[in-house]
Amino acid sequence: MRIMSRTQTTFAPPVMEARRWIAGKTFPADRPLLNVSQAAPVDPPPPPLQDAMARALREPDTHLYGPVLGLPALRAEVATQWSTAYGAEIAAETVGITSGCNQAFAASISALCSEGDEVILPTPWYFNHKMWLDMAGVRAVPLVCGPDMLPGVDDAAALITERTRAIAIVSPNNPTGTEYPATLLDGLYDLAARHGLKLIVDETYRDFDSRSGAPHTLFQREMWTQVLVQLYSFSKAYRLTGHRVGAMVAAPELLAEAEKFLDTVTICPSQLGQKAALWGMQKLQDWVSGERQEILARSDAIRAGFSPLHAQGWRLASAGAYFAWMEHPFDVPSDVLAKHLVNEAHILALPGTMFCPLGDPRGPKGLRIAFANIDAEGIKTLYERLQALAPPPAPA
Repeated sequence: MRIMSRTQTTFAPPVMEARRWIAGKTFPADRPLLNVSQAAPVDPPPPPLQDAMARALREPDTHLYGPVLGLPALRAEVATQWSTAYGAEIAAETVGITSGCNQAFAASISALCSEGDEVILPTPWYFNHKMWLDMAGVRAVPLVCGPDMLPGVDDAAALITERTRAIAIVSPNNPTGTEYPATLLDGLYDLAARHGLKLIVDETYRDFDSRSGAPHTLFQREMWTQVLVQLYSFSKAYRLTGHRVGAMVAAPELLAEAEKFLDTVTICPSQLGQKAALWGMQKLQDWVSGERQEILARSDAIRAGFSPLHAQGWRLASAGAYFAWMEHPFDVPSDVLAKHLVNEAHILALPGTMFCPLGDPRGPKGLRIAFANIDAEGIKTLYERLQALAPPPAPA
């Protein structure tokens, strides 16, 4: 009998799976599809950034290999801006640039883990984190969040074994939108430090955090490089999703290990994407601030308009950054409901089952709503359609 590869035993990409639900379908002009399945912004970069990218295309080095860990100027800019934002001294040699934040996570796991090791992931989890751990032969250990969609430090402590190598979190969270309090991050950091683990903090959505000032003080810890690995994406803030630029902030020794992975997989990040990210960091701070205000307004609209759905038995568990996590009132699992939503309400959303392990009761009840590409009026339409939704037929 042929043994299946780890990739073969890993579930299919959820966003691609959801797209198959609408393949070949048409939707009327007066009731078009509302796509709340993906968080990536669909609009192009702002025109000034597009112009800067066009100029960069005429620079010869844009088309050549660059340093594996990224352009020195971009690494230095991240270090400078992060030092200001987090009130800490962050050196350029602790910053590595990657081909997107997913690659930063993969590189981190490759540098930290061997086959059979364990990484603790709060559930609902970000499915690409789970997918990479599966493909790497690393066991994802579910850390069940409470009703507030936050994990508990004591619960995490109970899951640590001799094979645990890291605790990996996302804040603001994907898929729930929850912003992890600084006190919780402090507790998880201290727990990781006591056990010789890494705390991986994916801050892809940090530019859309509703809190003013730094969301945590972990970079102010004297020995932060021994514990903290921060991940970041330029895709959301600057609309550079197709150019795949992310960052990994960690100990230089860990970056040296990650460099082996990065050199093997991509050799170097996209030169054009890196130049675009650098230009954006230097020139578009006011524009990004405006984008943040728009996303926060949408998050407010998600909360403000929810009361009629609450009266019908829905529950808004959390909302923030690009996401809301809702629990439905129907007697069917969320994967069945999600397909029903396409056919009956012309809504494409991802079911909670895509973000939870089998047996987790939160998965069948949950829906992730990504509102990066629907404004307040679109949110109103979404709610109207959900309110009018007929219950799906119960499974036979």
